[in-house]
Amino acid sequence: MAEMWMRITSVSVAAALTLVCASTSLSGQRPDSQIDPRSTALLQQGRAALSSGDLDGATGLIESALVIDPRNREAFVTLAQVAARQDLPGKSIRLYREALVLEPNDPVALKGEGEALVQKGAVARARDTLAKLRVVCGTNCPAATELAATIAKGPPVTATAQQAAPTPGATPTTTP
Repeated sequence: MAEMWMRITSVSVAAALTLVCASTSLSGQRPDSQIDPRSTALLQQGRAALSSGDLDGATGLIESALVIDPRNREAFVTLAQVAARQDLPGKSIRLYREALVLEPNDPVALKGEGEALVQKGAVARARDTLAKLRVVCGTNCPAATELAATIAKGPPVTATAQQAAPTPGATPTTTP
């Protein structure tokens, strides 16, 4: 009987300690609405650098903002916009998805992700994102209208694709 009591007690104590540790760590977290002011200040400096065309400076400042507070969704969105301007759609998509993990119904992040998907050539996935965006903000949403126009225009034609496309009326040449 004593042996059984000792087994139950040790398991009960371990479970109680686990519960106490988990509840303490959860209650110590700040709500998402309280972004560190230092992170917000660096984000504003990064946006100013982006406006002036300093993409590398903007990237450094915004990444620093994310180091200070990784819950700064606007920093992920702005960094994704920088990546899009650098013609890095894959990086842009990843950053928009990080923002969407923090707030799945962010219309700016959904629109940006859809545009980056089109830029990468993933038009079908961009249409899925457009459907999500329409659910979030309705059909009369300017972001949804702009994304629909981007999808209709299609992915950008790259220089290699232009070289590979045959010219109408031209005879194909073969190399020996």
